[in-house]
Amino acid sequence: MVTPRCVRKCSPCFRWLAPLPGSVGMLRVARCSARFLLSVRGGGVAESRGGLGLGSPPGLLRQTPACPLPLRCLPRRLLQQASPPATPPAVGRWLLACSGAVAGAVVLGGVTRLTESGLSMVDWHLVKEMKPPRTQKEWEAEFQKYQQFPEFKILNHDMTLTEFKFIWYMEYSHRMWGRAVGLAYILPAAYFWRKGWLSRHMKVCVLALCGLVCFQGLLGWYMVKSGLEEKPDSYDIPRVSQYRLAAHLGSALVLYSASLWTGLSVLLPRHKLPETHQLLRLRQYAHCTTALIFITALSGAFVAGLDAGLVYNSFPKMGERWIPDDLLAFSPMLRNIFENPTTVQFDHRILGITSVAAVIALYLFSRKIPLPSRTRMAVTSLLVVACMQVGLGISTLLLYVPTPLAATHQSGSLALLSMALWLMSELRRVPK
Repeated sequence: MVTPRCVRKCSPCFRWLAPLPGSVGMLRVARCSARFLLSVRGGGVAESRGGLGLGSPPGLLRQTPACPLPLRCLPRRLLQQASPPATPPAVGRWLLACSGAVAGAVVLGGVTRLTESGLSMVDWHLVKEMKPPRTQKEWEAEFQKYQQFPEFKILNHDMTLTEFKFIWYMEYSHRMWGRAVGLAYILPAAYFWRKGWLSRHMKVCVLALCGLVCFQGLLGWYMVKSGLEEKPDSYDIPRVSQYRLAAHLGSALVLYSASLWTGLSVLLPRHKLPETHQLLRLRQYAHCTTALIFITALSGAFVAGLDAGLVYNSFPKMGERWIPDDLLAFSPMLRNIFENPTTVQFDHRILGITSVAAVIALYLFSRKIPLPSRTRMAVTSLLVVACMQVGLGISTLLLYVPTPLAATHQSGSLALLSMALWLMSELRRVPK
């Protein structure tokens, strides 16, 4: 008896075809191969008479009883013609929910910073600190630990236990929210991985996101440690390093942006836009504007870390001058960009004004190009949020940085970045 080469390599298939003449066996292999190819070209819908089709979850090949041939028995050329597995919408919704959780952590961290609560918990334990103090004795012990560090000795030496409880719970809520964000990434990722709903590319993305959220937690404690260190030669108000604060916020923004972008890529279909020269320029402008918005949001970490929002509370001038006298007071000159509060505020103003100007120019240029309604909505939303964000920033400055308004301004930066990422997602190229 003559049997196909793939049949001889597969014992279940060989047992099924062994009693048949070689020509009949070849016919059955060819018939199953043809059904498989038709199911692939037909958009993944399984045929009613049997054969290999695409079942649930979408894009995953399954074997039906009418065709007992395993996938490895089919010719390799037919398998290569199968389209890559489509990611289920549940994965995209999960990523969008995770990005929302990260946004909540960023806003809560900003409020913690504005209320000067970030240094109230002077140690870090992954599990042990999840249980807050309950008795009066436990609270007094926690308060005594806080009293040994510079913030209490220099700034809060007259703080009562009741006031300490408020700032402690603020930092505690931020840390617990961070742990919840980590579980929101890791547990569903393990479930989707086990179900086989993640393609190879998506697995790499999910692993990177889970690794980044774990790194974010470690970076947060590394930032807090900088504010707990004794500095005998300094009489300044104890605060965390603005460099570590910027790194902590920057990694959170990267995590948020990557989660939002991946989720939108899964859920929103690409538009089949004509690849004209104007569209290519619009796509480039959108990328540059998004990068500028990201840098502007990151510069806000230096403003918060140095309390630079309290230096010059006037607009558009800084005091009585357009360019203040102490703009380059530090030496060497490069230190001013990151350590001089006047320069840091000046840079943040320039970046904010440049960002809103870039958004307005992007909007005006997009009016010359025929775009789908959803893309047009993304451009308009970007313009509206940018104008609102500028108004919030100026109001926060003129009113001497009130906590509710400053927290809203920080939330506005996330909203503006979200609109820019949405527009980038709408302008994606359709793969050939």
